[in-house]
Amino acid sequence: MKIAAAAYPLDALPSFEAYAEKLERWVAEAAADLIVFPEYGAMELAAIVGAAGELQRSIDAVTELLSEADALHAALAAKYGAHILAASAPVREADAADRGAHGRAGRSGRRAVNRARLFSPGGAVLAQDKQIMTRFEREHWGMSPGAPLAVAETALGPIATLICYDAEFPLLARAVVEAGAEILLVPSCTDSHHGWSRVRVGAMARALENQCITVQAPTVGPAPWCPAVDENYGAAALYAPPDAGFPADGVLAMSAADRPGWARAVIDRAAIARVRREGAQANHAHWGEQGARGPARRVTLR
Repeated sequence: MKIAAAAYPLDALPSFEAYAEKLERWVAEAAADLIVFPEYGAMELAAIVGAAGELQRSIDAVTELLSEADALHAALAAKYGAHILAASAPVREADAADRGAHGRAGRSGRRAVNRARLFSPGGAVLAQDKQIMTRFEREHWGMSPGAPLAVAETALGPIATLICYDAEFPLLARAVVEAGAEILLVPSCTDSHHGWSRVRVGAMARALENQCITVQAPTVGPAPWCPAVDENYGAAALYAPPDAGFPADGVLAMSAADRPGWARAVIDRAAIARVRREGAQANHAHWGEQGARGPARRVTLR
């Protein structure tokens, strides 16, 4: 399969029609079986109605336009015969129940989650919410953890999504890998090279630990019209375990830093099975031995 990860610039678009034109242009340029867009790319929807400048209002605006945006993604997935991970969006949930930690209700009284959606060419869709909120999401935007992780069984193989910060936590990745995932999608949005590097290192480590493919798609460039995503740094990339059948550094492809464009690579699922079975190391198989070693001792040296 051919996978394309977007390094995606955010634009203050004047209309939904302009948004649809931009999205189709990017999907057509990707020319891939699996197309991955970044975290919070859906903030372009808030700009359409002039709501991007205020944090809580922007969530409400994106929520209102998301069903129309999802219909567009579904149509493009069918037209281009591609699986598309839509850029994640801040979404108000339908019920007012707050599951607890870190989130708070907005004007509508409904909590907000960070939600990506994976569309298949056949019309199926799987929504995936972010699990662990960053400090900005907790302390300034009032976002909440969403529904649990899931693995999508697709014609391309089993795929899971870890939104940005989630990729920095190995147990989240391990949960979906143990449920069968072979490809981990990592849409990201980071406002510094430090942030992008943290997610990049996390994505590379998850590929190493689980002997799988990880795909990072970031936002890039300034968006001063939206305080939630005003600065964006990074490069799109696809990572593999640095082992038999894959590049020595584990980097399958990477786009130019801080520039719009694509990172593309062709992946053979058989190569994932092969490295797990015949690799120089067996990280995937040996994962459980960590717990068997028991707790660490603390020893005082004088």
